[in-house]
Amino acid sequence: MQRSTSQNRVGETRPVRLSSKEYRRYGRHLIIPEVGLEGQSRLKASKVLIIGAGGLGSPALLYLAAAGVGTLGLVDFDTIDVTNLHRQILYSEGDVGASKVLTARERLEKTNPNIVIKTHDCTLTSENALDIIRDYDLVIDGTDNFPTRYLTNDACVKLSKPNIYASIFRFEGQVTVFDVSRGGPCYRCLYPNPPPPGLVPSCAEGGVLGVLPGLVGLIQATEAVKLILNKGEPLIGRLLIYDALGMTFEELKIRKNPKCPVCSLNPEDIRLIDYQEFCGIHPMSLNDSVTPKELSEEIKSGKKLLLLDVREPHEYEIAHLEGSKLVPLGELPARVKDLDSSEEIVCYCHTGGRSAQATDFLRGIGYKARNLVGGIDAWAVEIEPDMNRY
Repeated sequence: MQRSTSQNRVGETRPVRLSSKEYRRYGRHLIIPEVGLEGQSRLKASKVLIIGAGGLGSPALLYLAAAGVGTLGLVDFDTIDVTNLHRQILYSEGDVGASKVLTARERLEKTNPNIVIKTHDCTLTSENALDIIRDYDLVIDGTDNFPTRYLTNDACVKLSKPNIYASIFRFEGQVTVFDVSRGGPCYRCLYPNPPPPGLVPSCAEGGVLGVLPGLVGLIQATEAVKLILNKGEPLIGRLLIYDALGMTFEELKIRKNPKCPVCSLNPEDIRLIDYQEFCGIHPMSLNDSVTPKELSEEIKSGKKLLLLDVREPHEYEIAHLEGSKLVPLGELPARVKDLDSSEEIVCYCHTGGRSAQATDFLRGIGYKARNLVGGIDAWAVEIEPDMNRY
C-alpha cells in the first residue's frame, strides 16, 4: 500500500516568525546550521502530543517546552501520588493529589511562556483518540499499559502520524519511532499480540530506577526534534535498548510486516477496537475478588482463610498481612501442592495485578481463591494506615 508522505513531514508547513525575545532565547539553536532560523520556525510551528505525563512524559515535556515546540498537548487522567516523585520530575511534594495535566501545564508555562499548552484531562479511548491525535503533528507515547499502546499505535497509523514509543522497566528502557508515512513498521509489527495479563509487571509492580525515564524520555524528545527539523536518522525501523546497569546501548532492526493487521490496511479500513478486551483484561466477578473492607470484616469474624502473598521476598519484608503465607507468583505452579485445596484462599500482591493472575490460576485448577482488590497498598490506605507503603 502506498501512503502519501508530503503531508506528514512535521513542521514543513505553517511558517511562523520569531519575536525579538525568541531570537535571544533560542540563540544557541539559531547558530547551529542544522537548525537555524528555519528550524526554529519549524519548532514553533509544530504541535506535539504527549500521552502520559509521568516518568517518560516529564523530561520529554520539559525539554520540548524549553526547545520552543509551539504547541504541546498533554493526555493524562491521573492525579499526582507521592510514589511518582522519585521519577516524575515535573512535580513536587506540594503537588500530591493534584491533576497531572493541570500541574504540568502550570510548570511548563513558567518554563516557556512563548508556547501553547493544551490539556486533555481524560483517558485515551477508542471514542476520543482520533479527535485528540488528529490536531497534532506527532505523538510521544509515554504510557505504561498495553491497551493504550495498541490504541495509540492504531490511531497513529490510521492518521499517518509518527509515534515515538518507549517503555521502561527496572534498569532497562526501549525507544523506537513508528512512522508508516515514511515506510516504517508499526507497534503491531514489533508486538503482533499482547502478552498474557500479568506476565509483564507495571512499574508499580516491578519497580523502576528513578533516573531511567529521564534518559529514555529525553531520547523520545530528541527524536521528536529530529522529526520536526527533518534532520538526522530517526529511529524508524530500529529499536534502541538501553541497559542502565551495564551502561550499554543495543540496537535491533524492526522489519515492517507486510501482513500486519493494521499498517498493511488502507487508513479508512482501520477500526479502533476494545483494547481492554484485545489485551485479555476483564474485570473480575464478585466471586473472584474481595475488597480490603470485606476482607477485614471476614478476618474479624474469625472466618478461616489462607492469606497468600504472591509478591517477592524483598517486598514481603517491607510490609505484609499478619499470618500470610509467601509464595511468589513465579513459584506458585511448582508449590501449589503445598496449599490445602479445602481452604479458602485470598491472594494479594502490591496493587492487585499479580494476585489476579494467581487467582485465575488457582481457580482454574479447582481451588477456592479470591483476589484482594488493590492489593496490600489498598489495604494500607483503607484498613491499616500505619503500614509501610511503597
